[in-house]
Amino acid sequence: MCTLEKRGNIFFLTLTGAGAGDDDDDHRLGLPVISSLLSALADAKSQSSPGSVLITTARGKFFSNGFDLAWAQTAGSSSAALNRLHQMVVAFKPVLAALLSLPMPTVAALPGHAAAAGLLLAISHDYVTMRRDRGVLYMSEVDLGLPFPDYFVAAFRAKIGSVSARRDLLLRGMKVRGEEAVRMGIVDSAHDSAEAAVEAAVRVAEKLGERKWKGDVYAEIRMSLYPELCGVLGLEAKVVATPKL
Repeated sequence: MCTLEKRGNIFFLTLTGAGAGDDDDDHRLGLPVISSLLSALADAKSQSSPGSVLITTARGKFFSNGFDLAWAQTAGSSSAALNRLHQMVVAFKPVLAALLSLPMPTVAALPGHAAAAGLLLAISHDYVTMRRDRGVLYMSEVDLGLPFPDYFVAAFRAKIGSVSARRDLLLRGMKVRGEEAVRMGIVDSAHDSAEAAVEAAVRVAEKLGERKWKGDVYAEIRMSLYPELCGVLGLEAKVVATPKL
């Protein structure tokens, strides 16, 4: 599940686990967690004002290990398991749409591993910080024999400019640590601990918040940067404000 806390102009969205309160939970994105994320993002949007910024992070050693495949596998048959996986794929799509259209800057602070849909959640933010020693970025689909949904591919094309970086992530299943992730253009900075990654995210958020941009204009500009992704997500950029002339 997740919590949303506002400190000044900064919203802290924290993945807290699947409901058991275990700090070592790998924050699988099952249907209840996805629903919790959507609710938190809606709350942040409703409370936004000029200068608002969102930081998304997690408790424990994982940011998120992707969809809840264990739940899918308990369905019994292969077809039933694939149906459950499809449910999560469909349910998660609005999370990306909510982040891309959120009227404030967004920062993901990764305390540890981010895999599959968990990595997609991270790069759907405007900025990403991570720890350099224990955090690993990993797209497991090629190793699991699973194809990518269309919005996954559109998101990686939009958010990672390097063709070779996308190839290594998606076609090699490469496990990428902090410094290498910075060099590949996947994250913005790598730090010595989970706490340092969050502190760096707060510094970024504070600088962004000082600008006190109009949130609806910020969201419009963000969406205009990623037309293919927004098209796949069903988002349309709209003229929402009169410029200062």
